[in-house]
Amino acid sequence: METPDLKDFTLPGLIEWAKAQGWPAYRGRQIFAWLYRPGISDFAQMSDIAKTVRAELSRLAVISCLSPALEERSADGSSKFAFKLADGAMIESVLIPEGERLTLCVSSQVGCAMGCKFCLTGTMGFVRNLRPSEIVGQVQAVSELVRERALGNRINNLVFMGMGEPLANFDHLITALNILMEQTGLDFSSRRITVSTCGIIPRLKDLGEAVTVNLAISLHAADDETRTLLMPVNQTYPVDELLVACRAYPLPNRRKVMIEYIMIRDFNDSLRHARLLIKKLHGLRCKVNLLPYNENKAFAWQSPPRERVELFQKTLRDAGITALIRESRGSDISAACGQLAAESDEVE
Repeated sequence: METPDLKDFTLPGLIEWAKAQGWPAYRGRQIFAWLYRPGISDFAQMSDIAKTVRAELSRLAVISCLSPALEERSADGSSKFAFKLADGAMIESVLIPEGERLTLCVSSQVGCAMGCKFCLTGTMGFVRNLRPSEIVGQVQAVSELVRERALGNRINNLVFMGMGEPLANFDHLITALNILMEQTGLDFSSRRITVSTCGIIPRLKDLGEAVTVNLAISLHAADDETRTLLMPVNQTYPVDELLVACRAYPLPNRRKVMIEYIMIRDFNDSLRHARLLIKKLHGLRCKVNLLPYNENKAFAWQSPPRERVELFQKTLRDAGITALIRESRGSDISAACGQLAAESDEVE
C-alpha cells in the first residue's frame, strides 16, 4: 500500500485521515496548517505537535516538496521552471510579472491528450495526470523563490493554462483548487484563479458546481470546420454546444467568461471570422483575449500582421465586446502560450 502524501488531502480529507489514526479532529487541522507554511518539508519542523505524534506521522505518511530542476529567464522578466517529478516525468510552470500582478501559469498533466494542432504540449502525447500535491507543489515552490528573492510581491494570480487539459484531471484539479483556496492552506482568492479548458462540456457543469473560479475557454475559431482543424475535441464538443454550456456556467456577478482566441495568419484572422465570432458570442457575458500566434519550428502557422490583429479587435469592440490583445510573454525561452513541452532528458 502506497504511503500517503499529506499534500494530496484537502482540509476535510486530512481531518478524516487524522481521525482514522485515532487522533482528534483538531490534529488534522493543525497538520494541514503546517503543510503550507514557508519552508516546511519535514514533520520534525512541526514544533507545537508532540514528538511522539511527529514520529508516528513520519512512519505513516510523507510530505512532498517540489523544487525547480531548471530555470530559464526571459528578456521580458518572465521565468520558466522545469520540475522533475518523483517518477522522472517533467512539467513546466511560468512566472509572469506585470506591474503589481504576479501570475503563475500552472500545469495539470504531464503532456496532453487533446492534440491541438498549434500547441507543443500536444506533441508530447498524454503521459499521466498530476496529483494534487504536484499541482499545489508548483505554486509552493515558485512562491518560495519569490520570497527568497524579495521580488516585492507574493504570487497573486493563478492560471491553469500550463501543460495539460485541467478538466481531464478533474478530481485532482478540484482537490488542488480547494487546497489553494483554503484559508489555512495557501489562501488564494477565487477571483484570482482561472481554469482554462478546450471545452469538455460535461465537466464545465461539474466545475461550476464544485468550486467558484474564473473560466477561460480556448475557442480559437467560431465555426466548426475551422475549429476542428485546430482542435480535434471540437468533433465531440462543437462550438454551438460549447457556447450553450458557457451561457449556463454559474458565473458570479460582474465576472465574465474569458474567450481565448489564438490568431493565425490567413486562417482565422479575417473580418469574416471576427463577424462570425460576434454573432456566436451574442448573449454571453464574456471578454475576448486575442493571442497572436507564437511561432515555433514544430508548426507552419504564422502570426498575423499587427494591423490585422488590431482591426479584428476594433471589430469586436465596435460590436460591444471587450477585446484585449494579449502580448506574448516568455517566447524567447519557449514559455509563451502553446510552447510548453518539457522533456526529461533536458535535466540530468
